[in-house]
Amino acid sequence: MVEEVKFKDQKLAIIIRANYKKEGISFFTPGDFSQQLGYMNRPKGYVIDPHVHNLVERKVTLTQEVLYIKSGKVRVDFFDDDRNYLESKIVEEGDVILLAAGGHGFEMLENSEMIEIKQGPYCGDEDKVRFEHRQENINYK
Repeated sequence: MVEEVKFKDQKLAIIIRANYKKEGISFFTPGDFSQQLGYMNRPKGYVIDPHVHNLVERKVTLTQEVLYIKSGKVRVDFFDDDRNYLESKIVEEGDVILLAAGGHGFEMLENSEMIEIKQGPYCGDEDKVRFEHRQENINYK
């Protein structure tokens, strides 16, 4: 199962649930995203030819991050670019989420382990703006 979180015409996130299964290869992101997120399901003996990647200069202006929920349960809160709360989703063990746009925050609902993948190099304080949000407005699905 694949879910998209959208606000107006902006794709904020893509969630690939742990139970997603499909034959072959599927990509969930458009070609202009700075992170490409795909899924592969190949049979025993299938071969991906050895390869190297060409040096291609890319300009990344927005950090997009992928989280793999290794264990636990996490509430992800979504915000628009003006820091207004929109909605929340729960991700749990085995789920993968691409955070593509807007703002986001997290609360661990259980002890949780996550693996984060995003573009580098890390720019320290230039990389993000933190803000506060009142928890009583949270409405999660």
